[in-house]
Amino acid sequence: MRGLSLKHVLILLLAVVLVGLWASQAHAQEPTPIPVTDDQVNAIAKQLYCPVCENVPLDVCGTQACAQWRALIREQLSKGWTEEQIKQYFAEQYGARVLAEPPRQGLNWLVYIVPPVALLLGAYLLFRGLQNWRRLAQEETVALAEAESAEEDKYLKQLEEELKRRGD
Repeated sequence: MRGLSLKHVLILLLAVVLVGLWASQAHAQEPTPIPVTDDQVNAIAKQLYCPVCENVPLDVCGTQACAQWRALIREQLSKGWTEEQIKQYFAEQYGARVLAEPPRQGLNWLVYIVPPVALLLGAYLLFRGLQNWRRLAQEETVALAEAESAEEDKYLKQLEEELKRRGD
């Protein structure tokens, strides 16, 4: 068996170069966009608020800015971004105020803690108020009964004294 001839080496080298060029061209191509439905876009858009209108979710806002945001969400989803990545992107660009649910850090924890605490405190105060009201009503009833009894006793004594005087 003889070694490879110069002709074979050149053909082999040319084949390697062509395969390398083909592989680099295939690698440089953009990935095929993932098809995205309106439902997928709106599922994320309803978790964001319009930067222009106050307290209007992005999925129902009709401003041009919101239309652009929804188009950007569609583009990001087609590139394979996750819901969390998209929300993080918008929060970094426009601040946490665009998020429907504020991040659970810093003073934002108050949003999650204060309402339940206020509800429990209100229920406790209502319970204590009803207990005091019931106790006061019972005390008032007892005092009224004692007052009526004392007044009846007073009249009974007067009546007995009057009868004794007349009977004498």
